[in-house]
Amino acid sequence: MAEQMTGAEMVLRALTNNGVTHIFGYPGGAALPIYDALFQQDAVQHILVRHEQGAGHMAEGYARSTGKVGVVLVTSGPGATNVVTPLTDALMDSVPLVVLSAQVSTTLIGSDAFQECDTVGITRSCTKHNYLVKNVNDLPRVLHEAFHIASSGRPGPVLVDIPKDVQFAMGTYLGPDEIGTTRHASYHPATDGDAAAIAAAVDLMLRAERPVFYTGGGVINSGPQASERLRELAELTGFPVTSTLLGLGSYPGSGPQWLGMLGMHGSYEANMAMHDCDLMICIGARFDDRITGRIDAFSPNSTKIHVDIDASSIGKNVRVHLPIIGDSGLVMAEMVRIWRSRTNAPRTEALAPWWEQIAKWRAKNSFGFTNSTTTIKPQHAIKRLHAATKGRDVYVTTEVGQHQMWAAQHFPFELPNHWMTSGGLGTMGYGLPAAVGVQVAHPDALVIDIAGEASVQMTMQEMSTAVQYKLPIKIFILNNERMGMVRQWQDLLHGGRYASSYSESLPDFVKLAEAYGGKGIRCSDPALLDAAIAEMLDYDGPVLFDCLVEKHENCLPMIPSGKPHNEMILPDFTEAIGDIIDAKGRQLV
Repeated sequence: MAEQMTGAEMVLRALTNNGVTHIFGYPGGAALPIYDALFQQDAVQHILVRHEQGAGHMAEGYARSTGKVGVVLVTSGPGATNVVTPLTDALMDSVPLVVLSAQVSTTLIGSDAFQECDTVGITRSCTKHNYLVKNVNDLPRVLHEAFHIASSGRPGPVLVDIPKDVQFAMGTYLGPDEIGTTRHASYHPATDGDAAAIAAAVDLMLRAERPVFYTGGGVINSGPQASERLRELAELTGFPVTSTLLGLGSYPGSGPQWLGMLGMHGSYEANMAMHDCDLMICIGARFDDRITGRIDAFSPNSTKIHVDIDASSIGKNVRVHLPIIGDSGLVMAEMVRIWRSRTNAPRTEALAPWWEQIAKWRAKNSFGFTNSTTTIKPQHAIKRLHAATKGRDVYVTTEVGQHQMWAAQHFPFELPNHWMTSGGLGTMGYGLPAAVGVQVAHPDALVIDIAGEASVQMTMQEMSTAVQYKLPIKIFILNNERMGMVRQWQDLLHGGRYASSYSESLPDFVKLAEAYGGKGIRCSDPALLDAAIAEMLDYDGPVLFDCLVEKHENCLPMIPSGKPHNEMILPDFTEAIGDIIDAKGRQLV
């Protein structure tokens, strides 16, 4: 039923009509009418952040762990420009966000007014769509449309810029049902996929001798049913499965057909299978450079099937032979149906030589490492953390760097939506605020940010947010006193010239945690690590764990920049001192 209300009240009504229960934001003059409306209701809880970038990453963590749209509210000018990084992050990683930015009054737009900026112009290239609303009666339609666009097709961020006088103005509010058939008329992404193309894909799958499923974040974005279909399809076909960084958890890390992560720091068996396969079935991934390595040498002899809901991703980086534009879950469901109509069993005998070759690659033990009894190795720390969390509902976020890759390699995930990391943009500082957003969405779950000491300092202030809202996130810092990945590349490519890749003045993280009102723990002794991790997990509140690890450990395996998948740098155990630990934590020496 149509109602008369202010623009600010429309914002709150639209949020509740679209199922929003939490919003992350920071107030300012241009946004005060909306904040006043927030104050007078209790359906939507506002989480007060310490910086607008933190609000964006919190909303990303909330969205990626729930499948819902994350919502941000910021003021004009610097409030809006501070969310450009999370907007770009969300666009590259296909995260559904609606960012509400306040704007100066319409009469002041273009006058260089206090805290004015061209928010729509600035964010045009880092949003899926954006709006400047100048008429209050347009506001309900725009807000409902923003949620639809953010969550439909390939998910992404949408920004709605709302001038202050529009927030004060009276107008007619219409709910989603009242807007009716005119709603979202211009945006209808394809979802089902072409039936003939799907049937042709199954024909290729039935003839393949060296197939591989290459899966990405699109499987997770499609919803839990898509991950279920992937597992069913893998079991039916008997094909090996690998994934991108953002696809981890769509197929279980303990699954018998799991090859590990693909790409620059992926497993040897996954990369070699990609290089030597005769059929690649890419589902919900975009062939980014961290996966492909050298494009002209990428999977050179394979027939390539590409399933993606975003038509612009087809053929953008790699030429494919059979494109299927559609929702990953729906396309895989049809693949399952057709496969069952042709045969109800995997092609075990035909694939036996392929699995024998994969077993030889696995024997290289590419995720193995040399352990130490005197210094905590970062890989060992991740493994002990994983062991301590088994059996619990655990969600992991990360910052960006070596620790991120070690977490991807050594912390296996059994379920989708439990791994939140910055993939495409590689945003240092992502993990801590993302963990706050995940904990807001899952108050009873264990939420861990696996961090580096450099990354975590970029958004460290958001620990104050965790303390204020009694969110018991655990920040597990692998502290090597270096920007580890930068230092590693300087080692490999720049003759060991460590230009600005280390800090001479790190904070005392234990005292810093205590200053914010949380708990700080430090550990440097491998013999004490398990007890310290247990102490962290047992504490009912935010914890900053300073884990002092080996300073010069490289993250291996690695495909050097510009090299193909079959030219990986592998760990060298020829002069190993101490125990060799394999990818499953077993002692080999």
